[in-house]
Amino acid sequence: MATKKIERIIQPAGTHYVGDGFRVHNIIPGSQGLSMQRMSPFIMMDYNAPFYFAPSDSPRGVGVHPHRGFETVTIAYKGKVEHHDSSGGGGVINEGDVQWMTAASGVLHKEFHEKEWSKQGGLFQMVQLWVNLPAKDKMSTPKYQGISNDAIGKVNLTKAQVEVIAGAYQGTDGAASTFTPIHLLNVKLEKDGRAPFSFPAHYNTAALVLEGSVSIDGTTVPQNNFALFENTGEDFTIQAEADAVVLVLSGEPINEPIAAHGPFVMNTEKELLEAFQDYNQGKFGHLAD
Repeated sequence: MATKKIERIIQPAGTHYVGDGFRVHNIIPGSQGLSMQRMSPFIMMDYNAPFYFAPSDSPRGVGVHPHRGFETVTIAYKGKVEHHDSSGGGGVINEGDVQWMTAASGVLHKEFHEKEWSKQGGLFQMVQLWVNLPAKDKMSTPKYQGISNDAIGKVNLTKAQVEVIAGAYQGTDGAASTFTPIHLLNVKLEKDGRAPFSFPAHYNTAALVLEGSVSIDGTTVPQNNFALFENTGEDFTIQAEADAVVLVLSGEPINEPIAAHGPFVMNTEKELLEAFQDYNQGKFGHLAD
């Protein structure tokens, strides 16, 4: 098999707040020419690098807002988040847990720091991905997958562990169900630990270094940097230069038009207009603030 080479390494852009509870670097689509199509089916990535939030009796977060046409995936590294949506999904995601919400035909949802965690304050670190849905599934029924860390399959290697959130790794299947082929893997490495990977050449593949520093086939990728791979070759190896945590994502592109505006991601401008009309007419259900 041929090596899957790094196309470029993207440094984190400046931060902005989503609501008052998420201080994020936007990586996909980002300000460095990384389009939704280039990383399809991953059409948005916000990274809340480790940030200390002071104690607060009023939990910080994002109030009620709509989504249609895609899925939101939130991975908790530090801190706790509480979620509720108009389809009845909800719960608390603790450190190491994953929240996978399929907005599909439309939901209202809200996300806040978990109430008791907020009172204590602390270090907060999260990744949120938007995963596109193919046209045939965009208007399917919304659903919610609350995935606790103990439900995530883990593959132990020498000085390394791979958590299989979605897809598969060395015979271990991911905990999440997906609409299209997606691999989403949390890789935890001790210094000098190594983990090999192999994905189809045409899959859009990347790695976000959340902690430490790694070498990918001889190229150093520092903390908070995003390595984008070429769409050639299949294999690469991540080796830790210091204790590290890396999020690896790889997925088969959805080769369909993207029409996106705000909280809606559809295939045509007409469908976007319908989404706004349906939202304004209350067809996404009801969710209290």
